[in-house]
Order: sequence, then C-alpha cells, then structure tokens
Amino acid sequence: MRSRFPAAFLFFALTAGGLMGPSATSAQTSAAEPFKVGTFEIDGQPTVALVLRDQLIVEIDEANADLERNDLYPVLPPPRDMLDLIARYEYGVKARLYEIVNHMVGQNMLAGSRPAYVHDLEDVRTLPPIMYPGKILNAAVNFYSHVNETGTPDERAEARRQRRENRGVPYLFLKPSRGAVIGNGQPIVLPWGRDRIDWEVELGAVIGRAGKYISADDAEAHVFGYMVTMDISDRGGRPPGGNPLTSDWFVGKGHDTFAPQGPWIVPKEFYGNPMEILRQSLDVGNERMQEATAGDMIHSLWELIEYGSSIITLYPGDVINNGTSGGTGMGTAVRGEQRFLQPGEVVSGSIEGIGTLTMPVVAEEQPQGLTGAELPPVRTYRRGGN
Repeated sequence: MRSRFPAAFLFFALTAGGLMGPSATSAQTSAAEPFKVGTFEIDGQPTVALVLRDQLIVEIDEANADLERNDLYPVLPPPRDMLDLIARYEYGVKARLYEIVNHMVGQNMLAGSRPAYVHDLEDVRTLPPIMYPGKILNAAVNFYSHVNETGTPDERAEARRQRRENRGVPYLFLKPSRGAVIGNGQPIVLPWGRDRIDWEVELGAVIGRAGKYISADDAEAHVFGYMVTMDISDRGGRPPGGNPLTSDWFVGKGHDTFAPQGPWIVPKEFYGNPMEILRQSLDVGNERMQEATAGDMIHSLWELIEYGSSIITLYPGDVINNGTSGGTGMGTAVRGEQRFLQPGEVVSGSIEGIGTLTMPVVAEEQPQGLTGAELPPVRTYRRGGN
C-alpha cells in the first residue's frame, strides 16, 4: 500500500524538490507546453480542467489520480473547483499541474488512443471559469477612445485632452457575480422592454493572492491569470419620478447574463505583461466594433489593482476588468450613429493570446404577474424606444 505523506512534507517536497526525484523537481519550474484552466460540464457535473492546445480538455482530478499511481509523486488533493485551484496555485497545485502536463506530453498521451479523462473541446460544455467570483470590479471610461464617444469630433478631442492632463484616480464599479456571470456560448438575454443594450469587451485579471493596499509596483505578483470578459450594459437609464437620483449603475450593469467570462483563464506565466501585449477586439456578426491595445488605457491594470485594494481587500478569484475602448454601441465616433444589440445577433470578444467569447443574443419574454414596481420598458419614458 502507498504511504500517505504529511502535509508539511508535501510542501517541502513540492517547493524544495526534497526526495522527489528529477522528473518531479523539474516540473516546478517549467511545463512542457503552456496550458489554460477552465470549468466544463462533464458527465453532467462542473469539472475543473486543463486546456491544452486550445482544443483538449483534461480532467484534473482524474489526471492527478493517474499520476499518483507512480510512487514518485506524493498524494496531493486536486482542486475542488476553480476558486480552490486559484487559492492553492502557488501552494502545490501549480507544481502538480506542471507534472501532469509534462507526464502527458512525455508519454504521448494527447494523440492516438487517449485516456478517458481527455476530451475534445466540442464534446464538453464550456462553463464560466470561476463559479463564481467573490466580486467583480470594472473600470469605467478607462480608454481614451471611450471618452465622450457621443460628442462631436471637437468635443471628443477636448475631453480627451483634459483627461490626459487630469487623469485623477480610476473609477471602479461593482458588477454582480452569480446571475450575471455566464460562460462561452451561453446566450446574452436582452431584458424585456430594454432596447438599448450595449457591448464592451474587456480584459479580466483574476486575483491569485489576497491583499489590501497593494502597490501598483507589486500588483502583478497578486494576479493569477487573465481571461476575456464582456461588460454588457443597459443604456436605457431609470424612469423619472420617485427617487431624484438619475444615475443607476445597477440598472446599467446588473442584469442577468451581463457578465460573460472565459472561455478559460491563462495563468500569467503563459500570457505575459498585458500592459505591453494587450490586444482586445469585439465583433457583432461580421462587423468589427472595437479594437484596442493597452496604449489607449488611461490607468494601467496595476493602478486599477492599487486603487481597488485601497478600498476593499482583494481575494483569490476576484476579478478586475480593465475597461473598454471606443466603438461601443452608444458611441457615434466610429459608426456615426448609435447601434444596440438585437435578438439573433452573435457577439464575439477576443483577446490575443487568451481566446474568444462567442455569445448569441436572445430576447426575454414579457414577465407576468408583476405589480408595477418592476423596471419598466424604455419606451414608456424615453422617445425612440421600441
């Protein structure tokens, strides 16, 4: 019978290479090929998995059990879910994932007759990578091309000039998590009566190490990895009357399905510095709507993390979104007129080096049995509504 090593010994073995043998030691510092991590429905259950070559899905728990049949590898509990994987990544899980990848590549287990725990991407259902983030912080108007998109050319130029001269501090808002977060291929639902639904593609930075008052100089060390996100927005506003407040970020950002995330997460060591290499784009159908690089950002991702953590502690699995660029539906700078999502369209958001979210758009049926306290259709208080 195999021995069960105590936790203290496991930590020493995985971090220092003690008594582990050459194959396990080398796995700590490099992987035979890069990988991503995601959550997929397999046999009806959400399953955390490795993504290899953007097309092979490897169940981590089964691959780990297979690896542990070799006495060179100590027993290490596989992650229960993505939140557990992220929290323990630097405490043994990273080394174990490297070992799994190196073993599978070295034994040519990804071609020909593959283990039953290796699936083709098209044979599984992609779920949100994190089910669900503790909190999602989104940067508002954090790209110069997104400043005053509805203004005239002269107004836009002046607004951007003023913003460059007075960057100030970032503006972050909370995006709902469970209910709003959906995975690749799931439909974006246009809420009944809300006819001004907009798109925004963003980079999602997943926090890997908790922190409060994180300096921008140290922020990258607190990041686990990156994914593609969308900030779907309701530009219809709130109806007049009652509470005198006119701005309502809950209405604008908080509907069900308004936070697509995925299709998976790239650990930061396999992506690079987003402030140097970021390229994000969004298409509606075959029409390119948005395209931007990090050079257009007002505040860096690291500054967003510093600002957010100066207000609330960031924990593993929290998500910081970097903001979006010009080309949103409400803006007139790119197309000359406003354009909003319609049922039957398909929205695709991409970030080079990470992947693509492809989301169909559907309309919600009219709800029944309400009393009048619900959010009303835009047409009841704004001209031009459908």
